[in-house]
Amino acid sequence: MRYIPLLFTALVLWGALEASIVTAQESKVAASSSRLLQPSVDEIFLSDTFRAPTWQSAWNSNGKSFEAIEDYGDSGAKAIVTIDVLTQKRTPQLELKELTPKGADKPLNVVDYQWSNDRTKLLVFTNAKRVWRLATRGDYWVYYADSKVLRKLGSELPESSLMFAKFAPDGKSVAYVSGGNIYLESLESNRVDQLTHGDGKQIISGTFDWVYEEELSLRDGFQFSPDGSRIAYWQMDTEGVEMFPLVETTSTKYPTIQWIAYPKVGTTNPAARIGTLDLATKETTWLKIPGDPREHYLARMQWIPNTSELLVQQLNRLQNQLILFRANGKDGSVKELYKETDACWVDIHDELFWDQKGTRFTWLSEKNGWRQLYWIDAESGSAALVTKEPFDVLELMYIDEKNGKFYFMASPDNATQRYLFSCNIDGSGLKRLTPADIPGTHRYDLSPSGEFAIHTYSSLGVPPVTSVISLPDHKNLRVMAESKQVIENMKRFDLPQPKFIKVSIPSGGGEWGSDSVELDAWCFMPKVAPGTKIPVIFHVYGEPAGQTVLDRWGGSQAIWHAALAKQGYAVFSIDNRGTPAPRGRLWRKSVYGQIGILASADQAAAVKSIFKMYPDLDANRVSIWGWSGGGSMTLNALFRYPEIYQRGISIAPVPNQLYYDTIYQERYMGVPSSNAEGYRLGSPITFAKQLKGDLLLIHGTGDDNCHYQTTELLINELVANGKQFRMFAYPGRSHSISEGAGTTSHLYQMMTNFLLEK
Repeated sequence: MRYIPLLFTALVLWGALEASIVTAQESKVAASSSRLLQPSVDEIFLSDTFRAPTWQSAWNSNGKSFEAIEDYGDSGAKAIVTIDVLTQKRTPQLELKELTPKGADKPLNVVDYQWSNDRTKLLVFTNAKRVWRLATRGDYWVYYADSKVLRKLGSELPESSLMFAKFAPDGKSVAYVSGGNIYLESLESNRVDQLTHGDGKQIISGTFDWVYEEELSLRDGFQFSPDGSRIAYWQMDTEGVEMFPLVETTSTKYPTIQWIAYPKVGTTNPAARIGTLDLATKETTWLKIPGDPREHYLARMQWIPNTSELLVQQLNRLQNQLILFRANGKDGSVKELYKETDACWVDIHDELFWDQKGTRFTWLSEKNGWRQLYWIDAESGSAALVTKEPFDVLELMYIDEKNGKFYFMASPDNATQRYLFSCNIDGSGLKRLTPADIPGTHRYDLSPSGEFAIHTYSSLGVPPVTSVISLPDHKNLRVMAESKQVIENMKRFDLPQPKFIKVSIPSGGGEWGSDSVELDAWCFMPKVAPGTKIPVIFHVYGEPAGQTVLDRWGGSQAIWHAALAKQGYAVFSIDNRGTPAPRGRLWRKSVYGQIGILASADQAAAVKSIFKMYPDLDANRVSIWGWSGGGSMTLNALFRYPEIYQRGISIAPVPNQLYYDTIYQERYMGVPSSNAEGYRLGSPITFAKQLKGDLLLIHGTGDDNCHYQTTELLINELVANGKQFRMFAYPGRSHSISEGAGTTSHLYQMMTNFLLEK
């Protein structure tokens, strides 16, 4: 359930839309107050006034230069340019005008590109189309640098249907997915071979179904072996998974229906298997991984360097057991190498790095109470602890074996921030590399040599700056992108600056070891005359999938919060227990089996503490808003604690947890048969009859993630209990409610009107 962040008949839709329309009188009253918001909603969300520039680049294999698409030459034409880190010399590799197809009047729009290993061919991704969350489907072209020929791949396949194209290690062919099957196209003969032959609907290869993509972040489902002789790939089988209809009623005269395989809590899961396809024989060998494929998840797979073997991460359905298998890619045999269990859930890992000898690899585990770094022996599976200090390693970035160093992200003293650290291979010599004079959030893209990094810094009140730095001294070599104009615009509007605070609440005892626990929060406070009672707005998420209280640039939404503060409102956000903050295993997993229960209690307790900390806040004018899991949390706040919250905006919520997907909800709640009471008490719909304040429900009718169906269920419950509320449905919009002209501005204007009208 993420936001960074059901319709069965047309009759039902039209009825819901009629019920959803905010009356003209209400809109007129609200609009008169919203015009006072400065900057305006349109300036915040539609203009470039507060849009921070970004920088995209890719390191070259030598680790001493990187590539980017930049303006080059006297004409300022776009080109792929190599930039030397030390000399900053810019060398053009290819002018984009060379990527103009025959008969076209302009070059391809380059969404992404990759060079073959010998750099004689360029693979260009263009005409990208969104698949659920990301634009991963489109067209691919190959540019032959020697002959300057540009050729489209998969020319016989449908337009914008290719996904995840990649060169074979020898650069002589490209593999890609189209229509749920894997193809291999020769760059010498132009021959196209279809390697898998599923129906592309129930049986798909090389990519994933909805739930694997959404909750396991799996999209690209195939990899060449190191020697290029085989392709390892996932195959998904959705037979038996209930199909969910997404109904579109506004694009054509009659509604159209898109059916997706969507396993709701406690129902049949898709089955996944992994095979290796021999490119010489075109035969697939399936890995003999034990366990019912519908009661387990194959969460990660990678080739072991310089071998014909793979490592596969398997989770059981409850996701409280992870087994790492070592698999033979030729005969499919497997052996269990390492197992990890947890009373709650086990996280999958992507930071799996091998040493140069190929005898051990890194692993992150919180079995000791903190997310710590281990070495795993590749033969015995034995684990050796590296980082022994009581703090969480957030992400392993790089192993510098030459100098005996690990580089990783952590923030031992402040869960809202992120910094780069290093330690020796044996765990000694811990050192923070990020300078102390730039507090906030830092991101790093380290070069292959580990000598340099692309470094991006920001904080909640400071837009991002991207630079090239040297390591380990963290010396700035060149600024690549900065946001001076955004900073000037913030000053021009005299926007309030955010402040981070600690909020103490009762812990409930038990494992916590003390009577209280501190929560992190931020606030934007208005400038008002002494003695003025200040209305309050709380922004909430609160689920295990994300934090809201992070000291990093918040973009347009943070500017909107600052504008509301300038208007005279105090705006807060609080991270309750159970969010993925670097505060140890107990913090993160305390919500197991009680999603929506402990978190909403923490939020309510924090509001009470905040009112004691800030006596000028008006306890009779308290609003709360959230999206997705935050929409559910908003409902829990209004329904469970009507004495605290008077008004709320719930966007794209899941009012009944039994209607969400298996992988996410069962990870944190178990299966309904073993936790029926937890599901009942954690679902906001259970307490809908307690609503006393003002509620605005907002949902996109085309939401594939948190289905519009769940809001309809809540509407029925509220109506049955005689509860008045407002509701607005955006026809055909997805979970992001971003599609269609004017949608984002309309949404935030509606929210602004609702918050300001009283």
